[in-house]
Amino acid sequence: MLRRSIAFLLAVFLLFSSLVFGFTICIDPGHQEKGDPTHEQIAPGSTETKARVSTGTRGVKTGIPEYVFTLEFSFLLRDRLVQEGFDVIMTRERHDINISNIERAKIANEANADLAIRIHADYSANSEVKGFMLLIPSPDSIHTAPIYSESRRAAEKIMASLLNISGISSLGIRQRSDMTGFNWSKVPVLIFEAGFMSNPEEDVLLASQDYREKLVEALVSGISDYFLSR
Repeated sequence: MLRRSIAFLLAVFLLFSSLVFGFTICIDPGHQEKGDPTHEQIAPGSTETKARVSTGTRGVKTGIPEYVFTLEFSFLLRDRLVQEGFDVIMTRERHDINISNIERAKIANEANADLAIRIHADYSANSEVKGFMLLIPSPDSIHTAPIYSESRRAAEKIMASLLNISGISSLGIRQRSDMTGFNWSKVPVLIFEAGFMSNPEEDVLLASQDYREKLVEALVSGISDYFLSR
């Protein structure tokens, strides 16, 4: 009986792995150690520009820079996705680089990624604001309309999975048309804003290995659900 149970579980594992095998996820750990204030176009052909990349925010309680949090978190996510059979590429694996938001989008485009997920944390002048959110491209922009549907579908699967974490605060799924990394993307993409580093309670939570692992497990589950339902 035990051998049959083990054989059954192995068969299920192999079936699941084969279903997600070959899908490529691009993880973009937001920001970097030194910002680049020189500007780049917000979208192809646009006269509007934004800074190429910034260092991000910093934990109000822990003092952890956002660019450190995003890379540490992204390594955890990468390792778990690889364990589940996904191919994973990273836009950066160290802090001392200079990669603009356009260049980050192009890395995912050139890899023909099946999904790009950008990892960030948030800031608010109101220290009471907390909660994660998912940002997706706008359906009303000519630059992102082609990738809106799949980006939203992926976000909905991930949202459903994250909401299974006990006590988690959610600010929902929000559409954005002003994100350089969205407007230059040719593949489905979303931003995971893990929480507010400006909220003392959430800042400490985001520094916790246990909470990070819970978030990662929920992301992996949601991403897997997205591909299994395609």
